[in-house]
Amino acid sequence: MKTWLITGCSSGIGAGIAKAVLKSGDQAVVTARNKEKVQDIVNQYPKRALAVSLDVTDNESIQNAVKEANEKFGTIDVLVNNAGYGYRSAVEEGEVEAVQTLFQTNLFGPIELIKAVLPAMRAQKSGAILNVTSIAAARSAIGSGYYASSKAALELLTNGLAKEVEPLGIKVMVVQPGAFRTRFYDAESLKGTKDEIGDYAQTVGKTRVGKFENKRQQPGDPDRAGEVIVKVVNSDEYPQILTLGADAVTAVKSTLEAKIAELDKWAEVSAEADYQ
Repeated sequence: MKTWLITGCSSGIGAGIAKAVLKSGDQAVVTARNKEKVQDIVNQYPKRALAVSLDVTDNESIQNAVKEANEKFGTIDVLVNNAGYGYRSAVEEGEVEAVQTLFQTNLFGPIELIKAVLPAMRAQKSGAILNVTSIAAARSAIGSGYYASSKAALELLTNGLAKEVEPLGIKVMVVQPGAFRTRFYDAESLKGTKDEIGDYAQTVGKTRVGKFENKRQQPGDPDRAGEVIVKVVNSDEYPQILTLGADAVTAVKSTLEAKIAELDKWAEVSAEADYQ
């Protein structure tokens, strides 16, 4: 029986993972900024689930959550860094404090959680760390440069971490979702700049918070995503990146193909930089 610590479980994919973990028979530390928002999940499995308040931007909160998990279950076998949110802004419009908070939530908070669980994982020579990113990490979009860069940074950090801890018996994987029916576009999950510049009205303006309707018709099912993640974690082999959703596979594949085509097109020019 594994013990999972999952961040951002109040809704969406985080909630889907928590439900799938508990349904599978494992134990789960189900976290959110306000643990009352995840109590409904925990109440169904009182012996194998623990609700914990966790703010990933607060290091003391991180340390307390790990401590509560260890006191309840004795160990953390799987860490899932799922908590995060979006930010819409042209690069020029980005507000320093807002961008810093975005990166604290999407990148630096997960780093601190990784550092908090690794000593015990190293000691037991086993464990798994899953970092949830986005297809935005593979290709950014207008108005999403800051969000995409925070997720891309987490992906590359995960890639380096995987190589460092593989000899220690610890597995590491990126979970890269496409479009899912979550609260991503709700006010508490999607933020936007207040420093709007008129010249970006025809580009970034169309993507601003409140400028579009979320009809919740995205193809991805958060509960099915949770089941897929649990199945992969319980298998013998992990992909480096688990891309979730057929739409995500199509988008990432076309992006990679375009990059390869551009690399080939400019290969001779690139080679001119070498010593002759």
